[in-house]
Amino acid sequence: MEQQSVAETFNKYFDVSVASTQAQKNDVFSIRYRVYCDEFGFESVEEFPDQIEFDEYDPQSTHCLITHKPSGRPAGCVRMVPTYASEVRDPLPFEKYCADSLDREFLDQLSSPREHMCEISRLAVDGQFRKRAGEKSNRCGITEEFQSTEEERRTFPLIAVSAFLASTALTNLTSRTSVFMMTEPFLPRLLSRSGIVVQRAGRDVDYHGIRAPYFITADAAARGLKGDLKDLYHLIYDEFKELDFIH
Repeated sequence: MEQQSVAETFNKYFDVSVASTQAQKNDVFSIRYRVYCDEFGFESVEEFPDQIEFDEYDPQSTHCLITHKPSGRPAGCVRMVPTYASEVRDPLPFEKYCADSLDREFLDQLSSPREHMCEISRLAVDGQFRKRAGEKSNRCGITEEFQSTEEERRTFPLIAVSAFLASTALTNLTSRTSVFMMTEPFLPRLLSRSGIVVQRAGRDVDYHGIRAPYFITADAAARGLKGDLKDLYHLIYDEFKELDFIH
């Protein structure tokens, strides 16, 4: 029997979608609550009594949701935050909260029009899909506590990568191709193993833990993908390009 590709196996167990309904968005916000508030304490649980974490950027953002098909459980999420005006009038989250850490010379050299800029943020994998308690120091592991087959468990590490692939598809399809993110050091290392090389855009800052700003173009992210991950990206891209909001 012919062996399934990584893309086919992942697609067998997970659905990657744009959260278009309020129920889907609540699934996104509930993952974020469990990860950012309850598990890591980045945000106060008292601020979100309904156990859904959201902020002022969510209404203008496009959210991606990754769902475990066999159980229907929300597994991962990410959002793309666009900007519509100047840094002063409509700053992206990294510009608003981490301005002092930015490499202004690097940013000035980019000369990127604001209408082509976005920030990828709130990437999270639900704790039930992570491996061991010791791995909960970052948000992109796997778990043996979740009842699943061995084949399923081999796909769990792809949840975080697929979230980034989904956000990359969004940035390409919406022409928001100058992409920024504020992230911990582990994510650039994880992405580099997948062929995605991001550039530092500033220094480390203590914002929900030690983070730094990074930059990549959507085209570079898509072109750099290795092997089967390129197939997974195109699977997600082809599904997203059929959505009404893209056109």
